[in-house]
Amino acid sequence: MDRMDELTKKAKELAGAAAEMAKNLAEVAAGKAKDIAGAAAEKAKDASDAAKAKLAIVSEQREIEKNYKAIGEWFVSEFKGEIPDAVKDVVAAVNASKAKIAELRARAEEVTEQAEDKVEELKDKAEELKEQAEDKIEELKDKAEELKDKVQDKIEDLKD
Repeated sequence: MDRMDELTKKAKELAGAAAEMAKNLAEVAAGKAKDIAGAAAEKAKDASDAAKAKLAIVSEQREIEKNYKAIGEWFVSEFKGEIPDAVKDVVAAVNASKAKIAELRARAEEVTEQAEDKVEELKDKAEELKEQAEDKIEELKDKAEELKDKVQDKIEDLKD
């Protein structure tokens, strides 16, 4: 039995050592998982910060474009008729674009008016057709009534 007790004792020691090793391994794994989660959170924060910076850059670029536009409009109004040769082509392109926009607006307004006129025409035609249909219905009702009266008269004649 000594041998059996010794084996049992060794098995318990081995089981305890295995449990201790498993516990240590679990702690190491938990620590690594925590480190990875922390690194992922840091990367997400970095990505968020980068996106915010890019958005701020776009916002500033829009502000620059707005200010350049204001400068350009001031320049053109200030030097009306005396535009320097270096920017004449650009000013001409802007003026051509403004003229094109005015033309497109006028065309859009014209098309809108035509569409509105067509809608009114269709409404009038629909109303006219409705009235004609109502008149036809009345005619048919009158004819049906006449026919009914004739049939009743015939039935009365046949009875007699």
